[in-house]
Amino acid sequence: MHSGWLLTGPQGIGKATFAYRAAAWLLAGAPTSGMDLPDDHPDLRLIRAGSHPRLLVIKRGPNEKGDRLESVITVRAMRQLGSFFGLSATDGGRRVVIVDAADDMNPNAANALLKLLEEPPAGAVLLLIAHQPARLLPTIRSRCRVLPLAPLTGDDLAAILQAEDGAALSALAQGSAGAAARIVAHDGLKLYADLVAVMDGMPRFDRPRATQLIASVTARGADGRLALLVDLIDLFLSRAARAGILGAPLPAASPHETAVLQRLAPHDGAARLFADLQQTLSAKLRQGLAVNLDPAMLILDTLLEIEGALRKLP
Repeated sequence: MHSGWLLTGPQGIGKATFAYRAAAWLLAGAPTSGMDLPDDHPDLRLIRAGSHPRLLVIKRGPNEKGDRLESVITVRAMRQLGSFFGLSATDGGRRVVIVDAADDMNPNAANALLKLLEEPPAGAVLLLIAHQPARLLPTIRSRCRVLPLAPLTGDDLAAILQAEDGAALSALAQGSAGAAARIVAHDGLKLYADLVAVMDGMPRFDRPRATQLIASVTARGADGRLALLVDLIDLFLSRAARAGILGAPLPAASPHETAVLQRLAPHDGAARLFADLQQTLSAKLRQGLAVNLDPAMLILDTLLEIEGALRKLP
């Protein structure tokens, strides 16, 4: 068994679930019957209770005030590795470390982990969850075996969430069960269809329709829908950029999306425009929300900027 494993794939597809299941299997002695241990297996029970003596989970911890999580995994969190491997395993079995997610490590934490990967203790297995493995040090990637995990299919997502339109849901969630659950919870399929309807009027701006869309996500208690619309605007721009090069992506994420994308992004010039809009407008919109600017005006300004850019296309 290799000591370092890099579990890659989009966020929300179940990499952490797999890591914990793999850890239980390893701690149970890697039985040949497979990773589906009985629910009452002692190693599985200890993991669920967060008290398995041979499993260490490293993730972002609370900040100094204790009122929120730190933005990164610090070297302070990595210092747990020394005490974890400094103690002898009571039964001599494997010891497993899960880093969730390795993308969150700051440079000092990454260097501390690299030292362990270079000289792993006997019986150690490190499972590194990575949503964006390119952000990791090349030396960390080179010392791990990569296990790429694929996004879920539309049928998978529909079965998990008991949703009807699995294809459209998969297109919006990009195969992520976590993202799909969020979309279902906030009626995201209709929200995206409403956004596409606003875009259908471009480059002539349909202000009443846009106002109705904005009102649906800025009403009291609609914070979740607001954050989702920001992500959906970003997704629409990226799908439009792709459409200008490769044609409208399949499956369509709303009934009229294909026709709208084909009209708005018929060539590579439009693709470059939408790619630039995605980078600039998405960052500007998120930054504005982060400093508590009026969300209704931010979204309206974003839509107006898209309209202005499209009017300049030949």
